[in-house]
Amino acid sequence: MTSHDLDVILLTGSGVLILAVLAVRLSVGIGLPSLLMYLGLGILIGYDGAGVQFADANIALVLGLSALILILAEGGLTTNWSTMRPALGLGVLLATVGTSISVGIVAAGAHYLFGLDWQLAVLIAAVLSPTDAAAVFSVLRSVPLKSRVSGVLETESGLNDAPIVVLVTAISVGEINDHGVGGFLALIVFELVIGALLGLLVGWGGARLLRRAALPAAGLYPLVVFAVTVLAYASAALIHASGFAAVYVAAVVLGNTELPHRSATRSFVEGIGWLAQIGLFVMLGLLVHPSDIQLWHIGAGVGIGALLTFVARPASVAACAAWFRVGWREQLFIGWAGLRGAVPIVLATIPLANGVTQSIDLFNITFVAVVVYTIVQAAPLHRLARWCGVESDRGRDVEIDAAPLERISADLLQIHVPSTSRLAGVEVGELRLPEGASVTMVVRGDSTLVPHRTTRIRVGDELLIVTTRDLREGVERRLRSVARHGRLAGWDLDPRRRDS
Repeated sequence: MTSHDLDVILLTGSGVLILAVLAVRLSVGIGLPSLLMYLGLGILIGYDGAGVQFADANIALVLGLSALILILAEGGLTTNWSTMRPALGLGVLLATVGTSISVGIVAAGAHYLFGLDWQLAVLIAAVLSPTDAAAVFSVLRSVPLKSRVSGVLETESGLNDAPIVVLVTAISVGEINDHGVGGFLALIVFELVIGALLGLLVGWGGARLLRRAALPAAGLYPLVVFAVTVLAYASAALIHASGFAAVYVAAVVLGNTELPHRSATRSFVEGIGWLAQIGLFVMLGLLVHPSDIQLWHIGAGVGIGALLTFVARPASVAACAAWFRVGWREQLFIGWAGLRGAVPIVLATIPLANGVTQSIDLFNITFVAVVVYTIVQAAPLHRLARWCGVESDRGRDVEIDAAPLERISADLLQIHVPSTSRLAGVEVGELRLPEGASVTMVVRGDSTLVPHRTTRIRVGDELLIVTTRDLREGVERRLRSVARHGRLAGWDLDPRRRDS
């Protein structure tokens, strides 16, 4: 590669990145996942568009899996454990048993209804069944949902990649016959459990390290956090456990630990997550050759996608939800919101890279199904959430950042008050912070003020609170309570009343 080649790559890459970021605004406005814009951009500059040729399935697979690691890390780091915990049982069940039910139904339908041989039928069922973390995180976080519903969807999308990667890889390389059905199921359980445990261990160790270390620059904390999540993946993969389960669990642990400069870390990981999504989807768009997609690919993609969306997915949700108290409208929304995105297309590159018979047909069918049903499912989500009664009307949480003050064993908390937070209108004295914690300054617009007890908090304010380390958790808990319930938070002593 010459310096001129590098200049061309940088020019093209920066231009694509700017267009992709601008596409986010458009996708948010029309309520569709930005992945469609990125895929379209990749197709426009690809073989049938501007002529950029990219047909190496092995490179696409490596880059795709790498991007998924970063996307899962971002999803875990921005997941609220208090939201995830009540939904953990149903989410894990959907990621394992529910996905298995979907694979079985779709595989049978693809074989008997569409005439595909069993290997191709099982592969396409496995590739299409898992929900996509990037699509779920990006779309559902713009829809204000009840915590249990969003927790179920995020947990499922964060964990269901792991067993499917094992299944698709085993079929593609011919290992599934070597282990037998029982041995293969045991292998999946082993990889998931060991991967999750290793992720928990690495996340816990990384959190303790970051809480004790006083790094010289705030920008170093996000780098270490991301490095710990990648370490969890690599450690699990090295011992043939599930790296995807490990990276997600480690990220959840880190994301729910009181780390220094948490807002800076959150902003950094969201940026890396967006970058990974943009690179992944544009690359997959380059890999697609629309001129190679035949009419029967379109028919099979639409038909198999319909079988998954309207039969297999609702059946798997109903079977798993039967063990929990979940109403039929809530089940309807969870079933409909199981969005597909990059994950199925990345999974389709596994048999492509291993030279499986009809793998190109598999890739084209998958691409058609993902594009069509992403549009079909994502467009009505807002209205469906309202009709199903799963929208949440509670105020948005506060954004809290912390910087360590090592000499006095204290922390400086920086709290931003968004427009939907119920902190707005509350007087400083009504916060009722513990003794040893104090609101020392309010940044309002371009000015600052030292508050009194009667100073009223406004939307957009930045509160600076100094608290000792041992009180920090209680201070944050109190601030979040007021942000969600208003100045009377804490006076209701009935423990049965909880956030929905």
